[in-house]
Amino acid sequence: MESQVATKANRAESLDQDIHRLREQLDALKKHLMNEPSAEVLNDFDAMTEDMLAEFFGSSSPLLDTYDYAEVGEAAGLLNLTDEAPEGANSQSQRETIRQRHRVLESAIADLESRRASLAKEAVKRKSTGPRVSDFMATTVRSISLDATLREAGQLLQKWKIGSLLVQSGDEFIGSISETELTSEVVASGTDATTTTVETCMREPLVMLENSDSIVEAVRLMKEKGTRHLAVTESGRVIGVVSVSDVIRYYSGVI
Repeated sequence: MESQVATKANRAESLDQDIHRLREQLDALKKHLMNEPSAEVLNDFDAMTEDMLAEFFGSSSPLLDTYDYAEVGEAAGLLNLTDEAPEGANSQSQRETIRQRHRVLESAIADLESRRASLAKEAVKRKSTGPRVSDFMATTVRSISLDATLREAGQLLQKWKIGSLLVQSGDEFIGSISETELTSEVVASGTDATTTTVETCMREPLVMLENSDSIVEAVRLMKEKGTRHLAVTESGRVIGVVSVSDVIRYYSGVI
């Protein structure tokens, strides 16, 4: 859990630095609006700004396209000025594009500040509700086809040294099978593990909870459903598994 907290703290610090750097660009742009910089100075500024936007938001971010457009400006027609164009039109065109650059940078800063606020809100929630499932879950999802045999399931459990497998039908997880089910079917009931499929004794439907749920909620759900393993989801997609061993690891750390 300490590494998770440290990671979030690093993300918050990184966002603060990014916001600071963009604010410095914004301050420089305000000076350019007053001083009418040369094309070379403005090109250098644009190159630096574009590098920052790509670094902070990714090279495919729409903000980069928006900034490119801002360099041209809404009044694109002014770029096709003739010899008879009004005096000062070029200067007016440059000021307009600088204002548009300014608006793009303000949007970028607002985006980063929103991310920073979300991290702060998440930290408050974490403090009030305690550690979340995402802090302790296993992120590797081990699964087996519902058509596989019980013997194959047992071999995989032994190979990966885990207590449960998710049962998969196509791209969908539809249930689970654990050491408990295998012991009940094979040992207690005398089922032939080499011919009986996982489908005959798997547990369904799959018991799930969100990665943002608390460890306390995981314990409650395990007790309610009588299971030692829960599938962990994010926006409805399975991303991991939390087991009673993970819960014990948390409470051992608390003690």
